Amino acid sequence: MKLLIRLVLYALAVLITAHLLPGVSVESFLIAVIVAGVLTLLNVLLKPLLVILTIPITVVTLGLFLLVINALIIMLTDWLIGGFDVTNFWWALLFSLILSLINGIFMKLSGEEKQ
Repeated sequence: MKLLIRLVLYALAVLITAHLLPGVSVESFLIAVIVAGVLTLLNVLLKPLLVILTIPITVVTLGLFLLVINALIIMLTDWLIGGFDVTNFWWALLFSLILSLINGIFMKLSGEEKQ
């Protein structure tokens, strides 16, 4: 049940973020749920590998390269899912920042914080 609540909150965060940014669009709530699921899978499966492979550049940039990795994962999600459109890298970067903020607020309000 917790997984379903998190997925719905994440999808709601995707919709709100897409509404705030003119360079990002989501066609429907169902697409937002799919985007939330794909982003979760990519963050669990692909992101750790990318982080390990880019440790040297992440150290040199004092961790800022992790923002680039997040934006690339957003762009990969855009490529994988029809109905979810991110105009360019900069909108993907801004989308990932705002999405993290809104999702963090939702998790805090719902009591679903990571322990």
